[in-house]
Amino acid sequence: MSLIDTPIDYETLTAEELVGEIVRDAAPGSVCLTSSFQTEDMVVLHMLRHHLKDVPVIFLETGYHFPELIAYRDRMTAEWGLNLVNALPTTTVKEFEGQFGILNIVNPTACCQARKVEPLMRSLEPYDWWFTGLRREQSPTRANLKKVEDHKTPTGKMLKKISILADWDWDRVTAYAAQAGIPELELYARGYTSIGCEPCTAIPEAGADARSGRWGGKKLECGIHTFSEKG
Repeated sequence: MSLIDTPIDYETLTAEELVGEIVRDAAPGSVCLTSSFQTEDMVVLHMLRHHLKDVPVIFLETGYHFPELIAYRDRMTAEWGLNLVNALPTTTVKEFEGQFGILNIVNPTACCQARKVEPLMRSLEPYDWWFTGLRREQSPTRANLKKVEDHKTPTGKMLKKISILADWDWDRVTAYAAQAGIPELELYARGYTSIGCEPCTAIPEAGADARSGRWGGKKLECGIHTFSEKG
């Protein structure tokens, strides 16, 4: 009997147990991970690679990332031999700004929809199991996150969204990364706690939640985890 049909209380499983259960029952080629190459995503990837060495790693190449993040992505892709999938928007940055102007300033939600949400939804179509590095602690918008959720893309594609670190705090994430020898993205040392596109990412104020430095405080989500309709 498959994992989908078996009544399992996913919330009681550890991150490692949940990875093992899903990978065991998943069809070949049906699992992917979305990664922004932040520490949470690297921890999830490290666990997945114990089972699926060539798991597709989907990166949203918006054209607006920090140079340091792109360098880290390329370094880890080379060192770990990753199966990197760059999800691209339908336009280059030059074409996009020529058509809409600096949309990340005047309408960041529309910018995220065009350069992050739509490319990701396209990229998820071949898969049935979507791993993320989401955690409840990251922001109020993620406080009720479940480890396993049903999601439906705009085309009607149904898939399982897996957040194995949902109940982890930041200290646990960094402890795992240190023990596993995962190199740290240098932007953390400069005070960034949640890293997205460079124009829309700032260092948060002391004591604020990790994602409070995103989009100038105007919002906490790009839309990937809100536009994707829950089943």
